[in-house]
Amino acid sequence: MGFVGKATSAAFLSMLSFAAFSGTAKADLRLCNKTESQVGVAIGYKDKNDWVTEGWWNLTPSSCETLVPGSLVSRYYYIYAVDYDQFGEWGGRAFMCTREKEFTIRGIEDCVARGYERTGFFEIDTGEQSSWTVQLTEPVQQGTGGR
Repeated sequence: MGFVGKATSAAFLSMLSFAAFSGTAKADLRLCNKTESQVGVAIGYKDKNDWVTEGWWNLTPSSCETLVPGSLVSRYYYIYAVDYDQFGEWGGRAFMCTREKEFTIRGIEDCVARGYERTGFFEIDTGEQSSWTVQLTEPVQQGTGGR
């Protein structure tokens, strides 16, 4: 589960679309990679006692993965993703701890002092739904006739 560098490029931050599913759908937090690249994903959330970050899920192009199985117990979840092929990222202003190798990290304070990276995640507000899907999509290229 390697992490291929962090390229911070505002031009590559992709559009995100969220969809809540109800009815007979299985209750999970899922992420779908709607890009043509392999994507690495980390998640952050608050459990009963602490903030926790976990990673990496590696998603092939046009695939989905369950990040949190079962009914969602939190309203807010946080995602950070990196495009391994194009070296872009999906991030935000909610800073949490990560590392290059597979990880589960308790606590979001003093990341660097504890030997981790301080990484910006974007927030997902599930609206207290029991199931939610996040879709990472290709960047919107303005001024072109499409890809």
